[in-house]
Amino acid sequence: MYKEKRLHPATIFFNFLQFLKEFALPIILGLFTLRGQALLYLIFILGAIFLVILSFSVASWYRFTYRVEDEELRIEHGIFIRKKRYISINRIQSINLTQSVFHRIFKLVKVQVETAGGGEGAEVSLKAVTLQDGELLRADIKAKPESIEHSTTEDVPTDYPSDKISVRRLFIAGTTSGSIGVLLAVFAFLISQAEQLIPDDFFDQSVQWIIGLSLTLIIGLGIILLIVLWLLGIAGTMIKYGNFTITKYKNELFITRGLLEKKQITIPLKRIQAVGIDESILRQPFGFAEVYVEVAGGSLEKGEDFSTVLFPILKREEIEAFLEKYLPTYKSPSEELHTLPKRGMWYYLVRSSVLFLIITSVILYFLPQFIWITVVLLLIGLLYGFLKYKDSGYNINHKHVTVRYRRGLSRSTIRIFHNRLQAVEIKQHKVERMQALASVKLSIIGLLGSGTHYHVKEMEGKEAERLFDWYSYRKRDEANSNIYS
Repeated sequence: MYKEKRLHPATIFFNFLQFLKEFALPIILGLFTLRGQALLYLIFILGAIFLVILSFSVASWYRFTYRVEDEELRIEHGIFIRKKRYISINRIQSINLTQSVFHRIFKLVKVQVETAGGGEGAEVSLKAVTLQDGELLRADIKAKPESIEHSTTEDVPTDYPSDKISVRRLFIAGTTSGSIGVLLAVFAFLISQAEQLIPDDFFDQSVQWIIGLSLTLIIGLGIILLIVLWLLGIAGTMIKYGNFTITKYKNELFITRGLLEKKQITIPLKRIQAVGIDESILRQPFGFAEVYVEVAGGSLEKGEDFSTVLFPILKREEIEAFLEKYLPTYKSPSEELHTLPKRGMWYYLVRSSVLFLIITSVILYFLPQFIWITVVLLLIGLLYGFLKYKDSGYNINHKHVTVRYRRGLSRSTIRIFHNRLQAVEIKQHKVERMQALASVKLSIIGLLGSGTHYHVKEMEGKEAERLFDWYSYRKRDEANSNIYS
């Protein structure tokens, strides 16, 4: 691809859509709140702004070119000031292709190039190129056979390890995703914002109508609302992870997912820092879990998670076979995690109950008649603390360390290789020293080159020292081997 190329002309349309997306709320508020001559002025101003934005979009598209030449990806752009950006192919870690609904209409793809130590966002983002040009660019940069490049878009070749999520498993993933809480928060926010747009008389009449309903009817409407939000959560998960496919080719993993917005993600194995297993509170009773990886460097796109999902849902007993297939070095024989000592349980109970104790004190002071609410809240706090204590554990293997803890309402298990650990830190306050307890913090390189940390609190002091020795002695052995080699 030595010939200089431009993005597809549809880029102008995408830039215009992005502008509308960013300013949609103030535009809508202005159109609804302004009246008469003020509204007419607003329409004229918006029309002028749209013409300016459209002109700049056309000029920006025309001045943007890219090509691969002399082992470099060369980008040239700028309307008034010409800018040149040359990126060595050796620095490029992954190339991800994304197709939104609009991309599919025009048979286009968005190309995101990530480099080692890239900042927030992709190093290079080509908003719209033809699917053929996107795959050709990736083939030129990654120097891979054409067959594997096409495999990440449509057909997965049978001679490479590959798995695709079934519709049944996808439905189970949506059912147990726990996204109903997020949807409730979004729904409450929309209701609070809608109050400003709805006429006061209509809003007051609606509130009075709801208050006048019987308690049974209100409960019924609440249940219907929860069911609708639950169904929306299922639909969201199925749209996000529809057609989820993972393929391993040599030293990289290729992941394709999405029904409306189709994403193709490339993960070099050498960038994987840790493997995680996430069991939400809804999935634990059924034995299901999500497998993800922590990847060093790269970018953090808006709306994306900090971790990359390797497979949305697996049975707990299927995980080791899955790792053996795609990440054999992270496979571990059946290992039983060491639990925390009982004398450390009180720390978890106290930490988890502090907030509820404050809320309880406020309720008792202002509303003493609702003392039963304080008892329920306190019991919830104690139960959550006990679950955090019970689910915490660790295991030190010759090559890696495994840590389990509760993250919110989910139970997470992290497996980290010794050579991926950046630091191990032991902390002890005075009370912990008296009880021979210690807390350990394990650090790896996360997204954007920042650190990602995992904690095991109130473990046996001797075990914390053993973990520290396991890490430091290996470092010493590696240093000695380098000296004598």
